[in-house]
Amino acid sequence: MIVELCVYRCLPGRMPALLKRFETATLGLFAKHGFKPHGFFTSVIGPSAQELTYMLLWDSLAERERCWDSFMADSEWTAARTASEADGWIVVNAGNQILKPTAFSPLR
Repeated sequence: MIVELCVYRCLPGRMPALLKRFETATLGLFAKHGFKPHGFFTSVIGPSAQELTYMLLWDSLAERERCWDSFMADSEWTAARTASEADGWIVVNAGNQILKPTAFSPLR
């Protein structure tokens, strides 16, 4: 198992639009394309209150690539992203890390 840690940094005031997009569109598309979300978090204390951090669980890098490729090619995703950005861009930048649990990690 591997964990993908994703961090989206929003433009000021645009976090509600990003959260709405996840709740109403992204989560359903994640399920459709075989994603296994582990958790979604907003920053309460830290350098930026404009961040959405989430974790995805994968069995392999090949599974991750296959699922992300199908998600990104889905016209429903393109339409949802376009509609959610009708009032302007939401995300300034996004980053991710691929994490492998240690032998002593409770999450393996």
